[in-house]
Amino acid sequence: MAISSQENCFPHGFSPDQITFTYNHKKERTLMNINIKHYISLKRFTSNTFSPQKWLWKLKQKIPLVLIFISFGVSLLISCNTTPLPLRVAINLWPGYETLYLARSLGYYENTLVTLLDFPSGTEQVRAFRNNNLESAAISMDQALELATTNPDVRIITVVDFSEGGDVILAKPEIPNLQALKGKRVGVEANALGAYIITRALEKAGMTIEDIQVVSLGLSEHERAFKDDMIDAVVTFGPARTQLLSFGAKEIFNSSQIPGEIVDVLISQKTAIANQSKDVQALVNGQFQALNYLAQNPQDSARRIAPRTQVTPEEFLEANKGLRRPSLQENQQLLDRENPALLETTQRLIDVMVANKLLSKSLDAMTLFDDRFVKAAKLE
Repeated sequence: MAISSQENCFPHGFSPDQITFTYNHKKERTLMNINIKHYISLKRFTSNTFSPQKWLWKLKQKIPLVLIFISFGVSLLISCNTTPLPLRVAINLWPGYETLYLARSLGYYENTLVTLLDFPSGTEQVRAFRNNNLESAAISMDQALELATTNPDVRIITVVDFSEGGDVILAKPEIPNLQALKGKRVGVEANALGAYIITRALEKAGMTIEDIQVVSLGLSEHERAFKDDMIDAVVTFGPARTQLLSFGAKEIFNSSQIPGEIVDVLISQKTAIANQSKDVQALVNGQFQALNYLAQNPQDSARRIAPRTQVTPEEFLEANKGLRRPSLQENQQLLDRENPALLETTQRLIDVMVANKLLSKSLDAMTLFDDRFVKAAKLE
C-alpha cells in the first residue's frame, strides 16, 4: 500500500532529520554521536594520556550499536521510497488488439496499474521488450518466438486472435496474382511477421524471396509508398489495408490461405508474472470482459474504438471479419499446461521459421505457455 508522506513511515515521532551520524577523529580525541529522536549519546573518548589499545577496545564495543542504528535508518528510508510500478503493455494498430483499448474505455482497468502504450509497429515493440522497457505486449506469435530466442523469460499468457484474412498482400490493379510479382518491388515491414508472410506466400506460388525486390518499410509508410508508386505491392494489415483497398489496391494473398499460422498473443515477462501478478490478472480479465462486450454491443464498441484506429466504425467491424478471437474457454484449452491445443501450431511455426532463417535457433514451444491467468480469469 502506498505511503502518503515520509513522516508516516517513522514510528513514534521519528523523522529523517532526527537520525544523524558524526565521526570526528583528531590525534588525541574521538567523538562518535548518533542522534535518534532525542539524543542518544555515545561516550566521548578522552584521556590525559592517550592509549591506542584502550581506545580501540572501547571503539569495538560501540561499533555494533552504530551498525544497528545505521541499518535501522536505511531500512526506514527505503520503505518510505517504495512506490508501485506500472504494468506497461505495448500495443500497435491491429484490430485484434483493440479489445484492450475497449477494456480501458469501459473502465475495466480503473484502480489498476495497467498502462497501455501505443507503438507504431511490432518492430519497436520487440526492441522495447528486449530492452526491459515493457512488462507485457500484444504481439504476433512469430515476434514472440523471435523474442524468446534471446529472452527465456517470455511467456504467452493469452491468445488474442487468429488472423484469417486480416494480413494481406495488396498489389497494383494490373498485377493479377502472386506469380506476377516476379521482379516487382514489394514493401515489407522489417520484422519477423512481414518476412514470414511474404515467404509463405511466395512458397505457395512456387517462388522464393529472390524472385522479388524487397523494399523495407515501416507500417506508417505503407499507404504513402503505395500511392506514390514507390512500390508495386505491400504486405500490410489494419488501417493501412482498409485505406489501400479503398484506393483501388488488389488483394492477391491473405492469411486465410495459411490458416492457424498467424496468431496474435499477449506475452509477459516472468518477473512481471512473479512480482505484478495482480495487475497481469487484471489485464487478462479486462481483455475477456471487453471481448464479451464487443460480441454483445458491436456498434457501441466500434464507436469507441474507431477514432483511435483512424477508420470508421463500419470499417472497423468489416476488418474484424478477417480474424477470429478465441473465447476464454478456448484460451484455457489452447494454453493448457498438460495438453495445449496451440502446441502443434506453434511448433510447426517454429520449424518453418528456422527453415527459412527467420529464427536463429529452435525452441521448445511447451516452455512458452503459462495458463494460470486464463484459468483464474473472471468475467465480472
